[in-house]
Amino acid sequence: MIDFSILFEDGEALVIDKPAGLPLDRPRAGGDSLENHLDALRFGFQREPFPVHRLDRDTSGCLLLARNPKALKRFSAAFEAREVEKVYLGIVAGEVEGESGTIDLALSKISSAEKGWRMISAKKGKPAVTRWKVLSRKPGLTLVEFRPETGRTHQIRVHALAGLGHALVGDPIYGDGKGAWRTMLHASELTVPRAGKEPIEGYSPMPVDFDAFSFELPQT
Repeated sequence: MIDFSILFEDGEALVIDKPAGLPLDRPRAGGDSLENHLDALRFGFQREPFPVHRLDRDTSGCLLLARNPKALKRFSAAFEAREVEKVYLGIVAGEVEGESGTIDLALSKISSAEKGWRMISAKKGKPAVTRWKVLSRKPGLTLVEFRPETGRTHQIRVHALAGLGHALVGDPIYGDGKGAWRTMLHASELTVPRAGKEPIEGYSPMPVDFDAFSFELPQT
């Protein structure tokens, strides 16, 4: 059983620190998933909590769970209305040009028998916008802060490649899959506004496998 770090908790919401490698849904081939742990995350509540948004299997960090159907509906509406502030950290396999900017590239899903499905940048795709800022650099690597304004599938992974010119380290679909055991993407912060209540705020510190790259971070 996984001992999840709880980043935020009240009567209608949980923010957990999802470990990398744990999918939200049960894999077809079997194996562990978040579904197997939802009962343990009830913490005395009648219902199991339900994930409000998605994180890829390899992505670690802040994941919001709703504790009842009404909360799920409200939180989902906040995501749909782009009211939720999300901050990700990603290690890019290359030296990014510039210090900050905005990537505005629509995304579309394609599939083939050889490679399966993936997302691509396409003018007729769904709008996708990501703000980015370089946090630190090393030879051949860049630590980047990503703030997605939309929530498309694989958005940051595709925008890193198509917008910055380099895939994330370890990404087996949009990169070469080398340099790490997983795609190096971490959901570090999540803020969800609530009418008449304090916002839901979650912060997940940089995980150990990010620390192993020994980036020098700016002082805050």
